[in-house]
Amino acid sequence: MNAHRRSSLSLPGGFTLIELLVVIAIIAVLAALLLPALAKAKSKAQGIQCLNNHKQLALGWRLYAEDNADWITYASTANNTARPPTTDPTDPDNYAWSGAHMDNNGGNRANWDPGYDMQKRPLWPYTKNQGIYKCPADHSTVVFNGVTYPRILTMSANLYVGGFAPARGQGRGGTDGGWGFADPYWVYPKLTSINVPTKTFVFLDMREDRVNWSNFMADMSGYAPPDPSAYKWTTDLPGMYHNMAAGFSFADGHSEMRRWRDPRTTPPLQPGADPLAVSSTPAPGSVDVAWIQDHSTRPR
Repeated sequence: MNAHRRSSLSLPGGFTLIELLVVIAIIAVLAALLLPALAKAKSKAQGIQCLNNHKQLALGWRLYAEDNADWITYASTANNTARPPTTDPTDPDNYAWSGAHMDNNGGNRANWDPGYDMQKRPLWPYTKNQGIYKCPADHSTVVFNGVTYPRILTMSANLYVGGFAPARGQGRGGTDGGWGFADPYWVYPKLTSINVPTKTFVFLDMREDRVNWSNFMADMSGYAPPDPSAYKWTTDLPGMYHNMAAGFSFADGHSEMRRWRDPRTTPPLQPGADPLAVSSTPAPGSVDVAWIQDHSTRPR
């Protein structure tokens, strides 16, 4: 046997087809095991960022009150037409934390242009970061003049913390908008008027298909006296981006994640839907409605 022949026999052989298939199968199994863990880690990271956004936004809200004789911003404008603040200092709508009426229309610049409304609002000098107004898991967009833009607002304010802006000449305190279910309850006008700050939320992240007037209003039916059969949601539904949970910030400054337990709280997302298309959703006995009510306001 010559030297060349011996050298050829000593070379390792290539993979057989069966060996390649085994390797591919192992890789597929590993991917199937790792991808859910990676997705869970990403979701957890987004949840942490969302809570950090809440803390920063709530801090700006508190600083505003401390600089303005304890008065807090209104949770919403009272004007039915979306518009940025005016130059009139007597216009109550100017003192709402946001004037955005979110929808899926790119012609509504409040959806995507921070210079249209967000940067002109009372909290902006205390925040100056448009990123904290949005949950990182919210990927909703609008199209304007053929260009796709990310929407810029996920957060909404508790309506009972500030209320709707009042009509001109009606004093400083906000209103409940005339909703009968809200009449017996506090609409807090000042920071120190919030009687249970550790249990009263200021901001929450809302679903992209329900965020609208920048406020979240809980239907208080059935809260006092207790009657779980009367529980329902208004048009507003909380976010569910973080494994069926939503981020909240509270009047005392802390933030937390709340996981929903009732499937009526988390119907399938409908991207592009009209956020005002549903007027209310009955939810008798819902533990989630009970929690929202208990963290929104108190009887007067």
